[in-house]
Amino acid sequence: MSHKHDVILDTHVAIWLLNGDNTLSSESREILQSVCKSNFLLLSAISIWEIAMLQSKKKISLTQPMHTWIGRIKALPFVKIVAIDEHIAIESCKLPGEFHGDPADRMIVATSRILDAPLMTRDRKITEYGYQHFVRIISC
Repeated sequence: MSHKHDVILDTHVAIWLLNGDNTLSSESREILQSVCKSNFLLLSAISIWEIAMLQSKKKISLTQPMHTWIGRIKALPFVKIVAIDEHIAIESCKLPGEFHGDPADRMIVATSRILDAPLMTRDRKITEYGYQHFVRIISC
């Protein structure tokens, strides 16, 4: 299944975007607005877990309670939550080249590879992996 015009959001990008944080560059915001016109912003289900963990450890603050915040995401017509299926799970365990062991990052990268959709991130390790041409990256 090809999602060549969709964009996968890394967890931190989703938080910034949906919290109205100005951390995203204006260029990144323009890219996302363009995608939203006729395609989808994709969010791995593992990002939902990651956001819930960060909030429970008080490492992030959401603009609303977690269930409300996630409900708001799901209600957006241009956002799709991508379930972790057997293909993504297997791909996360056999990523080519050298990649670190963080399970959430591995699932997000595997989702990008399986769906053939670029991943918007500012994560240095994922960006470096993209330089090796194992995953398409949109740096933000």
